[in-house]
Amino acid sequence: MTPYVMVGQAILYREKPTPYTAVIHEAALRMGVGGTATSRAQRDHLVSMSEREGITVLVVPFGATAFPGSGQGVDQAHGPVPQLDTVLIDSNHGVEFLDSEAQLAKYRTLLDRMEASALNPSESRAFLRRVAESG
Repeated sequence: MTPYVMVGQAILYREKPTPYTAVIHEAALRMGVGGTATSRAQRDHLVSMSEREGITVLVVPFGATAFPGSGQGVDQAHGPVPQLDTVLIDSNHGVEFLDSEAQLAKYRTLLDRMEASALNPSESRAFLRRVAESG
C-alpha cells in the first residue's frame, strides 16, 4: 500500500472517524479488475465500510440520466479554513493536487452533481449488497 492509502485508511478507523463520502459508478462495481476473487473482496469491503459510522457510500446506477463523471478518481479534502481545501486527482500520469479557488469550485460542483445523481445511502448499501451477492 502507498503511504497515501495508509494515511487515508487510518482516518477511517479512528475512534472518531473523519466523515467520508464515496461516490462510485455501477460500472466500477461490475468490472472484473484483478479477477473474480479480488473484485468480490473489494465489493464486500465496500459493503462493510458503508455500514461504518461517518462513512457514506453512494452508488450511481447505470440508469442515472445526468451523471457528470470525471473520468478519474477525485478526492476533495476540506480543511478547518477554506484556504486548506485540496482536490486530489488520480490520473494515468500520476497524482495532482489542486488548491486554487477556481479549481476547487469546479470540482465541488462536479462532486455535488455526482452525489445528486446517486442513490441515497440506504438504497446504495442495498445495491452494493445485491452486486456483491451476484458476483
